[in-house]
Amino acid sequence: MFLGLDIGTSAVKAVLVDGDQKVVATTETALAISRPQPGFSEQNPEDWWQATLTSIDALKQEAPAALSAVQGIGLSGQMHGAVLLDAAGAVLRPAILWNDGRAFAECRELEERFPALHATAGNLAFPGFTAPKLLWVRHHEPDIFARTAKVLLPKAYVGYRLTGEMVEEMSDASGTLWLDVGARDWSDEALAATYLTRTHMPRLVEGSAAAGRITPELAARWGMATPPVLAGGAGDNAAGAIGLGAIQAGDAFVSLGTSGVLWATTDRYAPNPESSVHAFCHAIPATWHQMGVILSAASALGWWSEVSKVSPGDLLAPLGDAPSAPSRVTFLPYLSGERTPHNDTSIRGAFIGLDHDTSRETLTQAVLEGVAFAFKDCLDALGAAGTRLTQADVIGGGSRSRFWIAVLANVLGLPLNRIEDGERGGAFGAARLARMAATGETPDAICLPPRRIETIHPDPVLQQAYAERHALYRALYPALKGVTS
Repeated sequence: MFLGLDIGTSAVKAVLVDGDQKVVATTETALAISRPQPGFSEQNPEDWWQATLTSIDALKQEAPAALSAVQGIGLSGQMHGAVLLDAAGAVLRPAILWNDGRAFAECRELEERFPALHATAGNLAFPGFTAPKLLWVRHHEPDIFARTAKVLLPKAYVGYRLTGEMVEEMSDASGTLWLDVGARDWSDEALAATYLTRTHMPRLVEGSAAAGRITPELAARWGMATPPVLAGGAGDNAAGAIGLGAIQAGDAFVSLGTSGVLWATTDRYAPNPESSVHAFCHAIPATWHQMGVILSAASALGWWSEVSKVSPGDLLAPLGDAPSAPSRVTFLPYLSGERTPHNDTSIRGAFIGLDHDTSRETLTQAVLEGVAFAFKDCLDALGAAGTRLTQADVIGGGSRSRFWIAVLANVLGLPLNRIEDGERGGAFGAARLARMAATGETPDAICLPPRRIETIHPDPVLQQAYAERHALYRALYPALKGVTS
């Protein structure tokens, strides 16, 4: 039996998986976000820990025998968050999260202090990444910075509370800007650019390797005779890839979660920071990946649901299973700024082309298409990095909508696969990593793909119509930037 934990932004999720890779039980504990100022986003690390305890305690109530038989635990987690600890391991301030935009000026400072950053870290300096956050703390909270002895990412902090050891793995470490992504090791030069050294960093392991064992006290709390092995784990997207079996070069998926990800597995380090493509390590050895990331995907539909006072399901129902033509309205989904390809934290969204005949259905379709156009920007950025995709799976909450997947297939010009249990998420991948760490089994043996329910192919006529609409979408960004930035 294996336990996967996903330390997300909105919840901590736990899943028990048996030896046949069947889900035995799941639990979820909600989390809250603090926004003390516009553009700020923080959480208290203690909240993650208490939610973890609550989630596992609930599993004990639901499936005590299965939990007591757990051999390995794996962690998936929200990336980039900065957890600052003092010399005694105590948290110094709330964690600054992945969607926090305060460190924009520090990004420029970091790139000036370390000109080789792009080649070493494989990425532009984004405000959401970890390293610029530490420069911000140094500038604005110097006493906190001076007392900082260790910097952990969210899931590594939970791992520390589980085991007493401070350990990080390659996929999550790639999102700090302190990792030499090609060498899979901390970069002394990148650390020095933020006035840090290796002593501030946790020990590195591969995601499928053992990082320690949980404490005897916690094992006893959950009825485990032998403390389970803790795997290195994975950042949330890499964990999702492990759960999908996306471990071979060319494997790809679209994630329609709160944010959006277009993922491509690679067998080499292939950065293209100029297009805001992320080049990260995968959670298994000798494997990397590229990602295009958009900051508002399913959350854009959630926003429109709140504004219109209509549930997402009721908004989608009138649209049917597939589009007959593009919406006459264009939506730019920059509700929280945008990452790929613009790296623009200040840009904001818009509806363009409203008239007296515009209906709620027209606007709903426009929202879905705007997100799809943002994914097309990601696809073009991956193409500029030399990556060509032939098909992709679709996961995340948005994957429930066949209409949305059909829009995406036409906009991307790719066959897209609806898969069984497309919302299983990072916790399932974390459980697979736990199994590999506990048993020594290989990724090829464990990371099998899910069953594909349906493949939706692009329609040539609609594909051309959407190509024309995407050209309009791209032309609107610079005009919008002039009035929102």
